[in-house]
Amino acid sequence: MTWTVIVVLAVGAYVLKATGVVAIGVRDFPVPVRNVIALIPAAVLAALIVKDTFTSGHDLQVDARAIGVAVACVAVWRKVPLWVVIVLACAATGIARAVS
Repeated sequence: MTWTVIVVLAVGAYVLKATGVVAIGVRDFPVPVRNVIALIPAAVLAALIVKDTFTSGHDLQVDARAIGVAVACVAVWRKVPLWVVIVLACAATGIARAVS
């Protein structure tokens, strides 16, 4: 990939993001639509976590990462501080990898 392609893609991404902010920012959406728009970043983040947890390349794979995510979900559900959630998930993943 050349630097020209990288620069063109970066500028294109910036223009698309700026256009979206301008287009959405000037409209007054109904409350249900605003609520859905507010939830889009969380849904995209959750989808990326699931994809990265359960795939390796193009293959479905369930391994120690799934145990780490499960421990993190339980810790978040129990309202544990974020740094503890991260430490618990890393520890669970590390232990699962060491055992297998």
